[in-house]
Amino acid sequence: MSKLWQKETDSNQLVDQFTVGKDRELDNQMAAFDVLGSLAHTKMLETIDLLSSEDLDVIQKELKAIYRQIEAGDFAIEADVEDVHSQIELLLTRRIGEAGKKIHSGRSRNDQVLVDLKLFFRSELQQVVEETDTLFRQLIELSEQHKDVLLPGYTHLQVAMPSSFGLWFGAYAESLTDDLELVRAAWNITNKNPLGSAAGYGSSFPLNRTMTTQLLGFDDLNYNVVYAQMGRGKTERIIAQALSAIAATVGRMAMDQALYLSQNFAFISYPENLTTGSSIMPHKKNPDVWEIMRGRCNRIQALPNDVAMMTTNLPSGYHRELQLLKELLFPAFAELKQCLQMATFMLQHITVKTNILEDPKYTYLFSVEEVNRLVLNGTPFRDAYKQVGLAIEKGDFNPAKEVNHTHEGSIGNLGNEHIVANMDKMLQNFGFDKIQQAISELTK
Repeated sequence: MSKLWQKETDSNQLVDQFTVGKDRELDNQMAAFDVLGSLAHTKMLETIDLLSSEDLDVIQKELKAIYRQIEAGDFAIEADVEDVHSQIELLLTRRIGEAGKKIHSGRSRNDQVLVDLKLFFRSELQQVVEETDTLFRQLIELSEQHKDVLLPGYTHLQVAMPSSFGLWFGAYAESLTDDLELVRAAWNITNKNPLGSAAGYGSSFPLNRTMTTQLLGFDDLNYNVVYAQMGRGKTERIIAQALSAIAATVGRMAMDQALYLSQNFAFISYPENLTTGSSIMPHKKNPDVWEIMRGRCNRIQALPNDVAMMTTNLPSGYHRELQLLKELLFPAFAELKQCLQMATFMLQHITVKTNILEDPKYTYLFSVEEVNRLVLNGTPFRDAYKQVGLAIEKGDFNPAKEVNHTHEGSIGNLGNEHIVANMDKMLQNFGFDKIQQAISELTK
């Protein structure tokens, strides 16, 4: 296997296979970001006289050609090449000769991988945010559409008080806005530039790290070069916590969906082609999509612990097992995005039942409404509570099945406009446009 960093002594093939693992497979996902890092790094090298302007022109032109090749899906790591970084440098050297060998000056494989990961994570987080926002908008739309349709609210899985589909859909929408607070924290940690930290102890070259930070659209630097390396593992752990938060919301909604689809509840329904039949029971319409989603979201919620166990008690500096974090995190991004997309798709086809509370078993839902009605008419609360309780015991409870909730966030005043405003404000804080502009400038 060809390694640009390798000395004369060959490694044992078994050692290579064991230590490389799935790196080559996962590295393909970082190819475009490796090119972006090299585009910024080589521009900086020219300003400190480590590249001539002629070499820079040739290198930049070919790196951009490789970038377009990757974007077109016409890129692969050759069988005898260790990783994406080696593949891109080899392509450059083959195509432009000696100039291609100069691009690694002032950096180590360590900070090259770090910047690739930061750029990859940044891109993936943006996609997660966008998919979350799409699901959020779908939930808000359903909340408004069905805001007057009542359904039972439960505590301890016991019939409790009236709720509504407006509240139910809107609750998950607002939960997603809080989840994005954690994603925003992960974004802030991710969107800092480690390039120039080299192997974790800086470089004797007069690198301009502020320049590469600006070229790559990062908000700031990882200033301390030792911490830049220590950030590997920490960044992944914080991202894992953010993904886990979204997964917890989606997984809980999936549980509600499976419950409400059952015959004992029958609050909602879906077209037959979105449910699954039984091999033996012809009446079954199983919520397989929501059950698989629930399981996948549970798996994502285990991710922070998996990352922590991989990195706990490591001393400062680089350690090879850190590469295994890619095997944990890369698939989790894909899985969460699929869950978000599928949840949005399913909700586009949901039907809600509009006469749920006509069933006599939900009569007691209105006990608190009746107590409150008596209190509003001058009866002390404890007396009203006792009066309604006695009526229930005697079987004489016959309330008016209506609600009159007006305070913020209640059945009659959902506050969706405020929830949407909070989401819009959150999205503006990410600064996706700034990054897109920086990348466009770097690759044009």
